[in-house]
Amino acid sequence: MMPYIFTDDLIEDEWKCHIMAWTNHVEEGAFKQAVNLAKHPCVFHHVALMPDVHQGYGMPIGGVVAFKDAVSPNCVGVDIGCGMGAVQTDIKIEDMTQEKLIDIRERIEDGIPTGFNTHKKRQVWDRFSYFEVIPRWMESREKEGHLMKSLGTLGGGNHFIEIQAGDDGYIWIMLHSGSRQVGKLVADFYNTLAKERNEEWHSELPASDLAFLPIASNDAQWYLRDMDFALEFAEENRRRMLHKVKEIIFMMIPGSVVREINIHHNYVTIENHFGKNVWVHRKGATSAKEGQLGIIPGSMGTPSYIVEGLGNPDSFMSCSHGAGRSMGRMQACRTLEIEDCFKAMEGIEFGGFGFTKVKKQKMFDVGEAPGAYKDIEEVMEFQKALVKPLVKLQPLAVVKG
Repeated sequence: MMPYIFTDDLIEDEWKCHIMAWTNHVEEGAFKQAVNLAKHPCVFHHVALMPDVHQGYGMPIGGVVAFKDAVSPNCVGVDIGCGMGAVQTDIKIEDMTQEKLIDIRERIEDGIPTGFNTHKKRQVWDRFSYFEVIPRWMESREKEGHLMKSLGTLGGGNHFIEIQAGDDGYIWIMLHSGSRQVGKLVADFYNTLAKERNEEWHSELPASDLAFLPIASNDAQWYLRDMDFALEFAEENRRRMLHKVKEIIFMMIPGSVVREINIHHNYVTIENHFGKNVWVHRKGATSAKEGQLGIIPGSMGTPSYIVEGLGNPDSFMSCSHGAGRSMGRMQACRTLEIEDCFKAMEGIEFGGFGFTKVKKQKMFDVGEAPGAYKDIEEVMEFQKALVKPLVKLQPLAVVKG
């Protein structure tokens, strides 16, 4: 489909560029955030909204924006390097039984810490030499120890590990996780610093949470350095968990890896678009350059996709990072019926995790139920000009953070 184009003819305030959206609906909160981006003093060419767009902090999730000679920490967000990992195995679907799925799920839950849990011991990684001189964003040596124990852990919220059946006939592993607390510490430190700098410079911002750092400044260079470390941490975090899951599965069903994908969807990088080198911020958006492999997950009860990028210039060569939320976590808990949530998970091994009573409240925690997310098939239809689906994956077993 062709993108929907919004211009400042629709409202009184003057925009510096237009907004392009690959969806027929952008919720009010996300649209207001997109408008703020269109008014930003550093914005370049246009603002792009992917079909999974929904309201975030400062910048909408599922948004892509390019800045001229500047970076904005909040346009990357607090989970720097959050992304996806996927592994195609040579195990045939018919070799996976329900009994094996239950055993695999339980072994994953025993072997990989989830939620706020970490490993009991500090993990070994050569890049931890980064901490020899304590970074400005590090709160304490005690915090350093906590981060070193967090490497190879899933985290909470919408992070997950899934065993999936591909329409190619093979078993796949899929994982969603990020940089744990590293990204938040980096993001919070530099977002606060950017706000202070913009106040000192009397910068005219459409919103205070879109503060920026000029790329020529030491502050911006330090942010990029520390962001790159968070990206490395996130990639290694996913790699270690995928390795553990592969060990568990291959111990039960002999097999091997056919291919492996490990990508980010929260980061900023310099790219050339429309004839200019600009700083592209992807917040809940995946790079989709021509021929580039990508991963687009649905919800815990719906299909996911392995895709190939088409390099669409209007999306800054990007696509959605998933189905995207249709409602917030608490709204889901207030409105979704628990019976419908369990029905949506029929045939999927998930141990009932997540559908539990919220402490001190008369409701179930169903914030990650399929009904809280957009229809992945509609999302894929909206971005036919951005990516080409290669493999459709159905969830067989799910471990939630």
